[in-house]
Amino acid sequence: MRLLLIEDDALLAETLADVLRLDNHQVTALADGDQARRVLSQAGHGQDLILLDLNLPGCNGLDVLAALRQHDKETPVLILTARGAIEDRVRGLDLGADDYLAKPFALDELEARVRALLRRHTRSTALQVGNLDFDSLSQRFTLGGEPLNLPPREQRLLGCLMRHAGVPVDKARLAEEAFAGESMGDNAIEVYIHRLRRRLSGSGVELRTVRGLGYLLEST
Repeated sequence: MRLLLIEDDALLAETLADVLRLDNHQVTALADGDQARRVLSQAGHGQDLILLDLNLPGCNGLDVLAALRQHDKETPVLILTARGAIEDRVRGLDLGADDYLAKPFALDELEARVRALLRRHTRSTALQVGNLDFDSLSQRFTLGGEPLNLPPREQRLLGCLMRHAGVPVDKARLAEEAFAGESMGDNAIEVYIHRLRRRLSGSGVELRTVRGLGYLLEST
């Protein structure tokens, strides 16, 4: 699953990101409220869960949450907050947060709450394009009812294309969403696109190039 961690304490953010990655999540970390607001104020941000600190440089976490909920009511948000900030917790829940965790907290509890929120939102994790199905919670693909086993990078790339099915996705967005934290050039992305096309050939699902806009996954 794709998790966005918004936390300005560098040591805490690094620790949480490491723990969540060990649980096989893909974690992007941001430390600035203004940057987080820009990322989340757009539709198609591509995150499955957001962990949001409230005390951030730039705009605060509540402003980030309000910007997100203007267009996205579904993506679960776990607020990370100081233990005594009861008013902020209440306001965050009123703005549409799904849960909160008071600092300091045990890492085991954080992992449990992340698992619970992801389970609670499993209805939105099943994606389908033609006879290609993807469960983003289990990270499993099926094609025509049969398992489609992919290497990790092809799996992340196809998952990203599934989330944006019917809309062209350019290389910059693919690199950001599917390969965050990796050095991935345009040529490498083209290689993985070519491999996916071969795997999907004759399946009724097409991955085609839309000149000037990117790659489009659609049912034929």
